[in-house]
Amino acid sequence: MTPRTRRRKRGRVEIIPMIDVMLFLLVFFIMITMQMISDRGLHLNLPTSSQAQALPRPHFVVNVKTPGEVIVNGKHYGLASLVTMLHSDGDPAKTQVTIAADKKVPFQKFVQVMDACRKAGVSQIGIATEPGP
Repeated sequence: MTPRTRRRKRGRVEIIPMIDVMLFLLVFFIMITMQMISDRGLHLNLPTSSQAQALPRPHFVVNVKTPGEVIVNGKHYGLASLVTMLHSDGDPAKTQVTIAADKKVPFQKFVQVMDACRKAGVSQIGIATEPGP
């Protein structure tokens, strides 16, 4: 009896599963990137400053509208709930906050928001302004 030789199967590269994996990765990265887009903020009439500098991208942008509304990521907060939210963000000492207050917001309300950030343990606080003369 002569031994039979088996036909060797040639390896094939299947392209369809690779396309599926690449599309899955593309969707995954798009979803992650959309979550990384920072708060665009509200349309505020910001004060101007001739010494304004670009700050690093903050973790939170705290918007203060004219009647004293405090808005972060589209949600309204009171001062106490703002402190709780910022304090629960992991390590508040490393949290970066930018306060964007409308020109017409009373300075006392601005100071109260800044004080709430400090009570939460945030030490890196920026103030949003428009570049001006």
